[in-house]
Amino acid sequence: MCCRYWMEESPELKPFVDAAIRSPLRDKMVAHLARPLKIEGEIRPTDICVAVAPDKNGKRAAFPMVWGYTGQQSYLFNARVESADQKPMWKESLERRRCIIPASWYYEWQHLKSTDGKTKAGGKYMIQPKGATTTLMAGIYRMEPFQDTGMMFPHFAILTREPGEDIQFIHDRMPVILDAQDAAEWIRPETTDIKPIIARSLTGMMFERVE
Repeated sequence: MCCRYWMEESPELKPFVDAAIRSPLRDKMVAHLARPLKIEGEIRPTDICVAVAPDKNGKRAAFPMVWGYTGQQSYLFNARVESADQKPMWKESLERRRCIIPASWYYEWQHLKSTDGKTKAGGKYMIQPKGATTTLMAGIYRMEPFQDTGMMFPHFAILTREPGEDIQFIHDRMPVILDAQDAAEWIRPETTDIKPIIARSLTGMMFERVE
């Protein structure tokens, strides 16, 4: 599961941030959704965030997107990668509209079992791949209508998987995180077999308790 991540100023993230700021979508989304494009600090579901996806020519580009698909009762901001291809909500996006969510690291709260068997939240941890300064999370997106204006804005969800051994004690899910090469392959429109990419997703994580 992933419900928070962090963006900090860095040479690695700057090209994505600058491209999203320059996108013609930015002003439209900020004006109509009445919230800013978040380019640094803690990022939360429903924020307008930086995402990387192919442009109309199939080339890598960065865009502003809203974190979360609009569900019947709430935003759906994570999708299980093991079953996404079987769910109507996610299936078409997984096949045709894949994106990367760049971050410095993501946050997770430790899930603890109480004596009555219920789960309660423990400490907050910052987590990122070992030896890395960026965290490239695999996502999917779709276009959603904004009220009755006729405008369509992109919304994304982050794919999750079982955690690596290092962080199993924190939570039973983690984002699908890719290295730079697989991240580029993930968003290529020509890529049809994504299973090998998912199988190579990174599980060796470093972590630090922050609260």
